[in-house]
Amino acid sequence: MGNRVKYNITGDNLQFVHVEFGPGEMAWAEAGAMVYMSGNVTMNAKARGGLMSGFKRVLTGESFFVTEFSAEGGPGVAAFAGRVPGKITAIDLRGGKQWIFQKDAFLAAESAVNMDIAFQKRLGAVFFGGEGLILQRFWGEGNVFVHAPGDLIEYDLRPGQSLKVSSGHAVGWESTVTYDIQTVGGIKTAFFGGEGLFVTTLTGPGKVLLQSMTLGKLATALVPFLPGQTSGGSSFTFRP
Repeated sequence: MGNRVKYNITGDNLQFVHVEFGPGEMAWAEAGAMVYMSGNVTMNAKARGGLMSGFKRVLTGESFFVTEFSAEGGPGVAAFAGRVPGKITAIDLRGGKQWIFQKDAFLAAESAVNMDIAFQKRLGAVFFGGEGLILQRFWGEGNVFVHAPGDLIEYDLRPGQSLKVSSGHAVGWESTVTYDIQTVGGIKTAFFGGEGLFVTTLTGPGKVLLQSMTLGKLATALVPFLPGQTSGGSSFTFRP
């Protein structure tokens, strides 16, 4: 995709990433992420990396196929968006960087970016970390675009510097960052502090990406407003 893809992220909490590419250049995205594309852009479903890579994507919750986008006869543009309100950010992997992301963060990437699965190394992280057993590892000479609910903030941790994060709020981190799970305070703090029993501890060196809202918390906040739910002493049942 050339030396550096041109892109523009627009919007507030329902963002698009607009990716521009010339003839012979290509981008790829998760199935269903495309919002619009110029008339000279074609898209093809591919088992990128072969059958084994396709099966690995399925293990992380992605589709077996990804969609590849390319322009013909001149420059083209394609725009991608996430499935829920949130933010999009571009992570530059050039220079040998590797990032680990929670399995639903990937949105799109340049053609030179590769993806593989990454397993949690500690059982505590698997059961109590909020990210699950299988994560996604990205590397290559290009940008990967990730999406997560809420707002995003990036921290650059120094060697030995740690950050304690409420479980599920860690979107991703550089492969140089150590990831672990720790209990919070005492029993009273755990049960009455409102933060749960465990926190995610990220230790540098390296960058970490955090989100202000998890998909689980968003779903929980919406439950009282869904048809058929009872809230405030009244009940409403939806009938089509």
